[in-house]
Amino acid sequence: MGSRSSHAARIPDVDSIRRETGFSQASLLRLYHRFRALDWNEKGYLSRVDLQQIGALAVNPLGDRIIDSFFPDGSLHLDFPGFVRVLARFRPVDDEDNRNRDPKEPEPLNSRMNKLRFAFQLYDLDRDGKISRQEMLQVLRLMVGVQVTEEQLESIADRTVQEADEDGDGAVSFLEFAKSLEKMNIEQKMSIRILK
Repeated sequence: MGSRSSHAARIPDVDSIRRETGFSQASLLRLYHRFRALDWNEKGYLSRVDLQQIGALAVNPLGDRIIDSFFPDGSLHLDFPGFVRVLARFRPVDDEDNRNRDPKEPEPLNSRMNKLRFAFQLYDLDRDGKISRQEMLQVLRLMVGVQVTEEQLESIADRTVQEADEDGDGAVSFLEFAKSLEKMNIEQKMSIRILK
């Protein structure tokens, strides 16, 4: 146990990161080792190119959109705390998280609403706070490739936007997006079990 603690001591601001993300010390240590492995030339940060080397992202049709989420506001470098903050959204939700939560504290990064915000930004390509029919169509094209005709894709995009668009503005706001997914178990679908 002594060696684990000494390794954790090398993680900058480990206690602050643990409180913010909800990750255990052991999980943070594993993620730190992963971060350092991705930072193969020891720059102390990751770039888009570093993340593009992850096989699962390279073959994921939304891989570029997911990588974009690690670099908010067009930043070029990703430090360890930023890396862990994004991954925290995929941490499974524990009942204990909700029981021990101080209502004055910010909402946990892995909360249902934060998971929904993450999913929403994958579709909101121009970051205007709405998902237009065109944005929905672009994401659908990425996801299904040539397996579906353009006409079928357009029909799916039209129907999806139409069903979620409650105010009739031809686009889906975050609140409309969240409401359209209220029956879906986002907490389960957007969780990676290894991230406890």
